[in-house]
Amino acid sequence: MVIISARITPLPRPMPEGMFDSMPQVFVTTENGKEHYLYQYYPDELTFTEQEFVGLTLDKARGLKFEKDKTYLQS
Repeated sequence: MVIISARITPLPRPMPEGMFDSMPQVFVTTENGKEHYLYQYYPDELTFTEQEFVGLTLDKARGLKFEKDKTYLQS
């Protein structure tokens, strides 16, 4: 199933105010109209844009985090 849109929840506020804020979460909508939760991430390590997910399958979108995480850890 192909992703037609995505949304990313807001980033946490700066510290110390944002100490207990939630990490950003990625939700995508597939061509059948269903919304799927993909993952949350640490914005000081990884960044995403909604447009990166459009056109991907759910599996490829899940793999995107792994690839970015691997790149971050190797840098």
